[in-house]
Order: sequence, then C-alpha cells, then structure tokens
Amino acid sequence: MKNIAPAIFPPNGIGGAMPENKAVLDWVHEIATLTQPENIFWCDGSERENEFLIAESLKQNVLIKLNQKKVPRSYLHRSDPNDVARVEQFTFVCTPTKEEAGPTNNWSDPAETYAKLRGLLKGAMRGRTMFVIPYIMGPSDSALTKVGFEITDSKYVALNMRIMTRMGQVAVRRLGNDPNTEWNRGVHSLLDVNPERRFICHFPQDNAIISVGSGYGGNVLLSKKCLALRIGSYLARKQGWLAEHMLILGVESPAGKKHYVAAAFPSACGKTNFAMLIPPKHFAGWKVTTVGDDIAWMQIRDGQLYAINPENGYFGVVPGTSYKSNPNAMKSIAHDTLYTNVALTDDGDVWWEGKDGDPPVHAIDWRGNEWTPNSKEKAAHPNSRFTTPTRNNPALDPDVEKGEGVPISAIIFGGRRSDTVPLVYQAFDWDHGVYLGATMASETTAAAAGDVGRVRRDPMAMLPFCGYNIGDYFQHWLGIGKRLTSPPRIFAVNWFRKDADGKFLWPGFGENMRVLKWIIDRCEGSDRALKSPIGWLPSPHDLDLAALDVDHKGVAALLGIDHEEWQKEIAAHEKFFDSLGGVVPQELLRQREALAARFKE
Repeated sequence: MKNIAPAIFPPNGIGGAMPENKAVLDWVHEIATLTQPENIFWCDGSERENEFLIAESLKQNVLIKLNQKKVPRSYLHRSDPNDVARVEQFTFVCTPTKEEAGPTNNWSDPAETYAKLRGLLKGAMRGRTMFVIPYIMGPSDSALTKVGFEITDSKYVALNMRIMTRMGQVAVRRLGNDPNTEWNRGVHSLLDVNPERRFICHFPQDNAIISVGSGYGGNVLLSKKCLALRIGSYLARKQGWLAEHMLILGVESPAGKKHYVAAAFPSACGKTNFAMLIPPKHFAGWKVTTVGDDIAWMQIRDGQLYAINPENGYFGVVPGTSYKSNPNAMKSIAHDTLYTNVALTDDGDVWWEGKDGDPPVHAIDWRGNEWTPNSKEKAAHPNSRFTTPTRNNPALDPDVEKGEGVPISAIIFGGRRSDTVPLVYQAFDWDHGVYLGATMASETTAAAAGDVGRVRRDPMAMLPFCGYNIGDYFQHWLGIGKRLTSPPRIFAVNWFRKDADGKFLWPGFGENMRVLKWIIDRCEGSDRALKSPIGWLPSPHDLDLAALDVDHKGVAALLGIDHEEWQKEIAAHEKFFDSLGGVVPQELLRQREALAARFKE
C-alpha cells in the first residue's frame, strides 16, 4: 500500500487498528488504488485519535466549537443545505433480479451499478485522507454481532462512527484472520456533495454498501440504516432472525418485576421519547430503562424472542426535544455530543425550536445566516440531529451489553395518525399482529426528503429499510411466529389523534406510561379489555388515568372506532396490498378479509 499512500496517518502513530485479515487488506488496497487518497488513516476509536480528529475538523471548519462550559466536549456541524435528510429516491438495493429487491425498493443492476460507482469514485479522494473504520454492531460477545469496515473521506463520518459503533481493535479481534469470515464492506465518499451524483447503494449478496455524494448521517454512517437494517434484514432472513427499526425499553414495577418491549415507529414519531420515557409522579416506583432507541436485532432462544441494540449511540432528531418532552435525552446531549444543523447562539450554545426557555434574541441559523425570532425561516432544520453516546443516558438499561439480549414481552407498532386509529389496541394473535405491522401508516415528517403530512403505509416502519422483497419480509415474520412457543403480544398505538379543532387528544410524552402499563398488564394476563373488530381495546376504565387532565369525552374519542373511517382504512389496506403487485402472503390477505367481515357482524 505504500506506493499508494502512507498506511497510517499521521506519522506519530495516532490511529492504527489495522487487521491482519488478508481479505480486508486487499479490499482497502483496491479502494485506495481507485480513489487515490493522499494518505490512509486506520481508525482505532481511541480518545487520543478523537481529540486529533476534532482539532483537524475545527481547523478545516468541519466543526464549530461550542461554549465548553455550557456543552462540554460538544461541537456543531452544518451540512450542505442540499443534503439534510435521507434520500430514498437515490437509495438502491442491487440484487441479481428486480423481483428480489421487490416493489418497495429502488432496484439497480449490480454490475451496472458497480461500474457507475467506480467511475464516480475514480480519483475521488485525491488530496483527502481516506479513513478506514473497523467497527462492530452489537455487544462484543453477542452471537448476532456483525463486523463492518467503512472507508470514508469525511472526518465528520469518522467522529460520528466512533459514537454510534464500537470501533477499533474490538472489531479487528472479532474479525480474526480467516479471510472467509463474514464482514460488511462499506465505501463512502463525499465527492462534491452534488444531489445529481448522490447514490446510496446496497449489494445484499456481497454484504457491501457504497454511498457517494452525501455527507448527511443516515446516508453516510453506513453502520446505521444501511448495515443494521437494509443489509441486516437480508442477513436476518437468510440466518433466521429479525433486524428491525425498533426501540427497546425495559419497564420495571415497584415490586421489581421487569418486562422488555420493542416498538416500531417511523422516524420522527417519538421513538426516542418513548425509549427514554420518565413515568409521571402517579407511577412512583416504576422505572423505564433504555436498551435502544432505533434498532433491534432479535433472535429466537427457547421459543422466545431476545433482542439486542446493535448501536452504541443515539442519532436523534433535535427539534421538539426539551426537559418537558424528554428530560433523559436533554441530559444525554448536555455533553460529549455532535450537533448537526441546529442554531448557534451568541454565547456559543445550541438552540432549536421547542427547546426550553425563550428563543434567543439573535442567533446564527443552521445555514450560517443571521436569525432572530422575527425571521421567516426556522433557526434549526426540522431534521437537525444530535449524536451522543448511549453511556450518556441516565436511564440506560443495565443489560444493554448483554450478548444474549433481553427477552421481549411485547411488540408495539405505532404511527402518526390524526384520526381513525385508537390510542392503543392489541392484536388477537401473532398473525393478526403481523397484519397490524404490515398495514401501519404514518403522516410523513421531515426525516426523509419529500412531502410532509401525507399518510403513507410504512410496514413495521421498515418501508425505507427492508433490504429485500417486502412480501418475503412479511412471510419471514409469519415464519418467525411459527417458531415461537412464547411469542410477544403485539399492540398498536397512536399518540397523535386530534379532535375536530386539530388539537391533540392525548398529552403523550411521560403520560404514555399509562398506555404502557395497560400493555404490560395484558402481557401478564389481565382481562381488562373489550373485544372489537380491530382487536382488544381498553375501555376508559381499563387505563389508569388518575391525576390526568383528560375529560371522559376526550378519552372516549381516543379509544373510539368510527366504522365509516375504518371502511376507508380497510379499503386503503387493500389498495396498498394491491400496489405491491401480488407479493403479499395469503395469510395477510385472509387477515384483511377477516377484519372487513368483523365490521359486518
């Protein structure tokens, strides 16, 4: 490699988690020959390395130093205004046939795509440092843990990957020397951050990802949505487990009995809030702990589902985060945090819409422009982010590093719906629960580029993330159920129902503990539920609403089922299934027919 670039940069020995595995070394040599970097930096994830990269990033204006008294060891990054969210229209699954990618993915021929990307990458790192990032997803001793290597020319990516993954020698050790060991190949280059040359491409059969033309998190932190979900879901089907877009929380009663819950919500629909929930005063003695806020890998053991969080950090949406909405998140991001696209105050602090206190009189907005409360533009981008280590979370679950995972008692599917869907209801059985997940929908948010506010079907919150044919994915879920002797109970929730005046009927945030308590009671065999056409519903008396300022009429509306609205909903289910072109398993078509029939009984 020395004829291409120095193997380790800088020469003082910082960095250096270089494996002996020939397959990795050959691959790095191949990419370096193609991209022609000025030098190669093997990342080891050490504190010394981190300090060096931050210093270099400050020199090159990749980061802005914040007031270290207000937010210690924290920094601000501004992405290009054309590069602020995931770009699903430029995200491709490259499988030998279009049918393998399925109707919900953009497909591209692997050979043609490799050729196009190699053309874009040729000489792309001239004058830049090529960072090689060894990392693992999952606890170091878990059977589910995966090894990845990401090559990037972005210091911002290297700094974020150190937070989001377990980086360095831990991955080199896990990989070992066997050139046939499974590992993920990830290549990223900023190029010139041009939307017309922006592609995020996945090659499931090769366990490979190539991303070019973007510097934004979900497109370039290749461990996250790319490996943990798109490639992960493909590997999970092949290997008999589940890779899901789900938070994992623990809930412990005053008596010390503990349950774990996994929940799927589309991006920016309250996942982090729910994962870090603080029970209201009425639930004194109850504890909620966080295993993960975004991704769950689940395997079957002894007939039960066990889950790990493969990530090591949180990459969360900032706007709306406050001590009122999420105190644990605010404590988590109070130090050692990278902020992306928030506002910078005159005293070197960060600000965003929804933060506690009054807006600053003056700030610099996420684009770098002057901002005041009278400005028409928002100070922080609606999809601005924080990246912070899991260890910062005061509610971190003690078993987060448990390699075997935590046992899952309940799975929750949720979306942002103004009407139709009640606050909470329970599926009749596993297959019915899979139907709830397959037909879940949400009003779109700013987390993905495109229209905001339209209702879109988002099966299991995996529509942008399933790395293969969605019909096969549904069948995989149904097949998992057949292997479970103690399956989790499955529920649907909707915190976002509104009244005729457009006001939210449910206070949400910590008060969601009241719904969670009913869910846990049902898992423990409580009969406090009413059978309805859509599933088991709590009556207003089944929810613990003590000390909550919600009138009876509001609760009835929250739990009500409007038959006319549900006729439209069932028709929308049919339309969605039809749009998938015949890939939906027969069992789910039968579930839809059974739902329609129950409304006629």
